[in-house]
Amino acid sequence: MFPVRISVFFGVAFALAAGIAQAKFEGDVAAGKAKAGACAACHGVDGNGGADPSWPKLAGQIPEYLVKQLADFKSGKRTDPLMSGMAAPLSEKDMKDLAAYYAAQKIKPGAAANKELAEKGERIYRGGNAKTGVSACMSCHGPSGHGIPPRFPRVTGQTASYTEKQLLAFKSSKRSNDDEMMTRIAFRMSEAEIKAVSEYMAGLH
Repeated sequence: MFPVRISVFFGVAFALAAGIAQAKFEGDVAAGKAKAGACAACHGVDGNGGADPSWPKLAGQIPEYLVKQLADFKSGKRTDPLMSGMAAPLSEKDMKDLAAYYAAQKIKPGAAANKELAEKGERIYRGGNAKTGVSACMSCHGPSGHGIPPRFPRVTGQTASYTEKQLLAFKSSKRSNDDEMMTRIAFRMSEAEIKAVSEYMAGLH
C-alpha cells in the first residue's frame, strides 16, 4: 500500500506542477547579476557555492522557492545569523531579480564521497521507510532531484553538508518555514538516514 500511495502522490504532484510552471516568473536576470555581488562570498559568483560546504548552492534553483526563502529570512519566519541580515534590506523586486539570476545559472554536478552510504541513501530517496512512515524523497523532489515548482526545491548536486544541516534543523524544529511537511518527515528519520540521503543527493543528477 505504501508504494502505491507514493506513486499516486508523485503523479498528482507533477500534474499540478505542470500547470503551475506555465506561469512565467517575473525577475530580471541582468539586474539580479548586478545585485548578486554581495552573495558571491558565500554562494559563489555563479551560485555554485563558496568555501564552506554548509553554505548552499543556489545555481539552477527554482526561482519561486528562492524568493520564498529570502522573504522568510526577511520576515523572521526562517532565521540565520548571516542571511537574516542580508535579506533585511531586500525589496520584493530585489528578491525576484536575484532568484531569476541564480535560477539561470547551471549547477555543477556534485559527487557522493561514500559509495556505501550513498547506496543506503538512494533506498530512502526512492522508497522511503514504510516502517517509520518516511515518504520517498522523490515524491516531492522528483526522481532526478530537480524539484517541483514552485514549492519543492531542487536538491540534486547540493552539498551533503548543507542538506544534512537543513534536515537536522527540520528534525529538531529549528527550521519550520515550509508548511511543516519537512518537519514531520525529518522528525521520523534517524540521524543515520539523514546522513545517508544527504550523501546520495550530493551526487544525484
